[in-house]
Amino acid sequence: MSDHAVEPPGAGWAARWAGALLCLVVAGVHVVDQGGVTATRDPYYIGIAYHVLEIAAVVAAVLLLAGRVRAGWLLAAGIAAGPILGYVLSRGPGLPDYRDDVGNWTEPLGLASLAVEGALFLLAVPLLVHSPRRRPRRHTARP
Repeated sequence: MSDHAVEPPGAGWAARWAGALLCLVVAGVHVVDQGGVTATRDPYYIGIAYHVLEIAAVVAAVLLLAGRVRAGWLLAAGIAAGPILGYVLSRGPGLPDYRDDVGNWTEPLGLASLAVEGALFLLAVPLLVHSPRRRPRRHTARP
């Protein structure tokens, strides 16, 4: 059985399209926050993390739309959880060489990002938990 042969109830095309759209919105918010597709935020590791997130979000959207539900929902859950963790760390204790956002909990773009990421996480995790797992093929000897 492939990872997209049977979908659990509620994980039909509408959920996959919603997940794909939310992934693309997460990518879009981060493109806007960094100042465009070709821009890279400072410090450099934050900028690279933004680019990795944006690419992963597009890949997750493609996986979901292609029916690769288990891989798509797994990646989507990470795309949601990563920026939420980054938001908390950057606003709380701060990150190495990046203290610009410490205490800036109410930044409008950040709050919009959290709303989208929270919705994606709440959609992806239950569907990931209930998505079919790949089963190894049994090889039987033929007489």
